[in-house]
Amino acid sequence: MARFAKASTLAKISALKQPRAKSALDGYDPGPFHCELLGADKQPNAQVAPLWQCLETSDLATLKRRVADAERELYNLGITFTVYTDKDALDRILPFDVIPRILSASDWIKVESGVKQRVRALNLFLHDIYHDARIVADGVVPAELVFSNVCFRPEMVGLDLPCGTYIHVNGTDIVRDRSGTLRVLEDNGRSPSGVSYVVENRHLMQRAFPDLMQNLKIRPVSDYGKRLLGKLREVAPSGIDNPCVVLLSPGIYNSAYFEHVFLAREMGVTLVEGRDLVVENDRVYAHTIGGLSAVHVIYRRINDDFLDPTAFNPTSMLGVPGLLRAVRQGTVTLANAIGTGVADDKAIYAYVPRIIQYYLSEEPILDSVETYICGEPEGLAYTLANLERLVLKPVGESGGYGIVIGPHSTKAELKVAADKLKANPSNYISQQMIELSVSPTLTDTGAQPRHVDLRPYAVTGKDTWVLPGGLTRVALTEGSLIVNSSQGGGTKDTWVLVEDI
Repeated sequence: MARFAKASTLAKISALKQPRAKSALDGYDPGPFHCELLGADKQPNAQVAPLWQCLETSDLATLKRRVADAERELYNLGITFTVYTDKDALDRILPFDVIPRILSASDWIKVESGVKQRVRALNLFLHDIYHDARIVADGVVPAELVFSNVCFRPEMVGLDLPCGTYIHVNGTDIVRDRSGTLRVLEDNGRSPSGVSYVVENRHLMQRAFPDLMQNLKIRPVSDYGKRLLGKLREVAPSGIDNPCVVLLSPGIYNSAYFEHVFLAREMGVTLVEGRDLVVENDRVYAHTIGGLSAVHVIYRRINDDFLDPTAFNPTSMLGVPGLLRAVRQGTVTLANAIGTGVADDKAIYAYVPRIIQYYLSEEPILDSVETYICGEPEGLAYTLANLERLVLKPVGESGGYGIVIGPHSTKAELKVAADKLKANPSNYISQQMIELSVSPTLTDTGAQPRHVDLRPYAVTGKDTWVLPGGLTRVALTEGSLIVNSSQGGGTKDTWVLVEDI
């Protein structure tokens, strides 16, 4: 008996001497940046404690294996996107980070109210510039930024839209600076993508990592499709009791085709391409096995230029001949409306605080990033003199392309940027560089701080609803500030807490 007791004691001592398996959070240090999980105090508070404790006791190797299994599941489910610039990897999953981003209930109230305010103001702005243009006449926004904008569509002048809604689906890119202040980086009011990953990320977390969600009350995101469909039906042409909604896609070679399939399925509507629709007597119909069927609302994921070859780009094979006529006759509603690109132009962004004050007589709820319009002499002079401290952005680009981050650029790169800027000043804006907040992100060596932003999605019909949370994009490369998926960024699940503790 004594021998067994001695052996048991030795076993316990031996176990104590075994090195502890490395935790996912071992050595995590956000450095000088605001941490989305830890906050300003750099310590886990009561709200995030359940998640922190779960991660702190998670074996890194085991967690990495679970993540690899989850990524295989994403690929097998076809949750992919296309990178046009990479011929060797056209179809890939959007990199997914298992450590979620948490937003407090009070933070979400500010985000939600701020997004609703911006969407309301931008819809009023679009209605105004396509009607009386009072904001231009009153000198609040320069005429050249509106009427010389490549996204301004004279075909929309004088056209009244249901509910006065131009931007039915909006994605507002929000960042948090070193002090923890939330700031809007830009608006996306044409065809913002990425919402499918918000919902799929949540489903993946619920299936593969339910332990991380224990003891946390998180607002759901799974009803986005139902909410979107409801708002689209609200803006159907008048007199239609049971409107038919379809989703118009460019087809399988589009980078966001997975999302088009996903959203059509979530809404329970038909996914169509241009060849599936026809305009007769200024009304839109879909080809079905039973003949032509009337269409009343089109959620389109095709750019303005390609929508109608008889009105815009005559070489387009993606659109529907005569579609603009049907829009102008009020027999079909397009979401988003033609010509919304003026409102999310990077130069117009600088005027959004004034736009909010002009139409709503309110102060902006969400701060903007200080912006300089290089098409104006003062903005150009300031940008050229301070290029090494600013972020230079081409007005017409998206996806992170063409951006020059002054503090991270060489002298040669800055000279090239300055030459391009001088050659075409109106194509650029510059902004003060924001030291984006970070979030712990799983790497091969454990959790490391990586910069993040947030894209909440707002859907508008008679009024606006905002999906709780939105898409958190993460710059997976150490030190990078570019979070776009086309530039190597990934995503996180975004948890909005039901209440603050």
